[in-house]
Amino acid sequence: MAEDFTWRDGERLIRFGTGVAAEAPPLLEAHGFIGYVLLTGARGSDFAPGVHEAASAVIQVPPGRVDEISARVLEEAGERPLVALGGGRVVDTAKAIAGARGGSPAALPTTLSGAEMTPFHRTPAGVPGARMVRPALVVADPALMASQPVPQLTASAMNALAHAMEALYTPLANPVTDMAALHAAELIAAGVPRDPPGHEELALGGLLAGYASGATGIAVHHAVCQTIVRTAGTPHAETNAVMLPHLARFMAGRAPAAMGSFAAALGDPEGDPAAAAGRVAKLAARSGRTRLSALGVAESQLPEIGAAAAAHPLLANTPDPPDEQELTRLLHEAL
Repeated sequence: MAEDFTWRDGERLIRFGTGVAAEAPPLLEAHGFIGYVLLTGARGSDFAPGVHEAASAVIQVPPGRVDEISARVLEEAGERPLVALGGGRVVDTAKAIAGARGGSPAALPTTLSGAEMTPFHRTPAGVPGARMVRPALVVADPALMASQPVPQLTASAMNALAHAMEALYTPLANPVTDMAALHAAELIAAGVPRDPPGHEELALGGLLAGYASGATGIAVHHAVCQTIVRTAGTPHAETNAVMLPHLARFMAGRAPAAMGSFAAALGDPEGDPAAAAGRVAKLAARSGRTRLSALGVAESQLPEIGAAAAAHPLLANTPDPPDEQELTRLLHEAL
């Protein structure tokens, strides 16, 4: 597989292909990203040296919540253009800052989070009137996007796979996003088991899953996972990897047509909705984390998580939205 393309989607440009990180400096300049502030994470210094050299300032995005981080660095970023080189937290922080002060950032993703393709993010704490934005320029290089060690890469891939799954059954699902989501699932299912993993398959799968999710929104899976992360402090990608088989099983009866298509994309010859969970579980196992308890979640926290997840506004995007009792039972099964 060798994909190399330029995709114009509304106001944004997506450049995808192995080695395109080297094209980032002239692309950034051509799109008005001059004298920009570079937001990056712990691994960002390993990639795209030309992007670092052209920056007027570099901000290291620390661990933590995007709403709090973006509020802290808002003043330091000022009014200069923003470029994000990193994973979902870094990209979402750039989006949050841009949404508070105007404009849109550029993004060079280093994980499969899909944040570069969506308008979803927290807004800076204490800053009224901030809007949701998505990057105006995306430079998606598989060498960066699939650069994590195998366990973390697999967990990130499961987050992307969850985006693909949920895009199939939200109220805004449509034939275009269905095609993107199902092809994303095929690519991820092909890329994860390889040794070494298929970087191009995973990167393109993550990009397409992010596109589908950005257009259709998210539902019960992400409502539950976001609540676990915020309540128990678990890592985002690994939480998605643990929960995805359980949510795939949970949705088989609620959205059988969508989950049957999803199962077929994952390789089930019958397209059996009930087969999706097992297919996902085999992929997710490569992350090395299969239980919430392994992420530090305690049984005593489950009632609080279940109650908060049941109140999550995105739960309404789920066919036959579950209640608190069902969600708490689901969490116990995943513990």
